[in-house]
Amino acid sequence: MPDSKKGGAYGASPAGGDTDFRKTWDLDEYAAKANEREAREKEERKARYEAKLAGKTYHKPLTGDETYTTARRNVIDLTAQVGKSQLVPAGAGVGKRGRSAGFYCEACDLTFKDNKQYLEHINTMQHLLNTGQTMEVKRATVEEVRERIAYWVHKRDELEKDKATDLQERLRIREGEREQELEERRRRRREEAEKKRMEKEEAAKVKTEYGEDVRNEGEHDEEDMMAQMGFTGFGTSKKQS
Repeated sequence: MPDSKKGGAYGASPAGGDTDFRKTWDLDEYAAKANEREAREKEERKARYEAKLAGKTYHKPLTGDETYTTARRNVIDLTAQVGKSQLVPAGAGVGKRGRSAGFYCEACDLTFKDNKQYLEHINTMQHLLNTGQTMEVKRATVEEVRERIAYWVHKRDELEKDKATDLQERLRIREGEREQELEERRRRRREEAEKKRMEKEEAAKVKTEYGEDVRNEGEHDEEDMMAQMGFTGFGTSKKQS
């Protein structure tokens, strides 16, 4: 008989049962988070409605964690989805709100059907505020301007150096290719000269063995065939008197 003092199948103690390994959830904590989210969404809906009645565009209130508005450094890849299939939620495609087929902005929860509308949107105040920017540009100090100028001067010098290096490398490669082409031409000329020399030597050898009466290719073929067939000529059959 199995020993009942060993506990459950997962090694749990008899007092806690065999389900102590499962994760437990704090229902009160999740209920508080849900209530807080619902209150926040309700407040946002109210603010949106009031802004709509006033003929204004609603913007989320600042939280204090926003940064200065800066120039976009990264290049937007508008061709990443070309040739790909995309799954969209059921009922999507009506209006811009929510995720749909097209260029989707996660910060604003909007979808745009063409890249022109999308590029115009990411430069709007709505998008910048939703991405945590204050619409204010930081004023650069004199020292920062000098550092920036020095950076671009150094960058220009590096580009000039790379360009000169690339030019010398290309010239070296081209010179090597030209040398290979010349060597290939010399090799073909040597082969042709050697072939002609061998043909002349072969012709001279044949003339030495057979004398001047050397048959060319195809010459006297008819005479050889007639001799093999027993014909010595096509003279007349009449006897001379």
